[in-house]
Amino acid sequence: MADRVNASGKLHNRIAVLRAERGLSREALAEALSVSYQTIGYMERGDYNPSLELAFRVAEYFGLPIEAIFSREPLRPMSEQLFGQRW
Repeated sequence: MADRVNASGKLHNRIAVLRAERGLSREALAEALSVSYQTIGYMERGDYNPSLELAFRVAEYFGLPIEAIFSREPLRPMSEQLFGQRW
């Protein structure tokens, strides 16, 4: 059944939200992760799944568990997860 959830292999992520919360540009995050700013944009849009190594670098940079940033299923808004609110 889990294979039916995301047969496309697409990863969903919170990179854009985390970057915005910290006031980071794509360029600044890209420099910190040693990738191009285009790679950040592709990841944010879901057009590119990062390697496992890059996903761990992203998680380490933001100081969060990898599963808080990346998911095989669409991510619920943080407000819904934290406070049970649906907008």
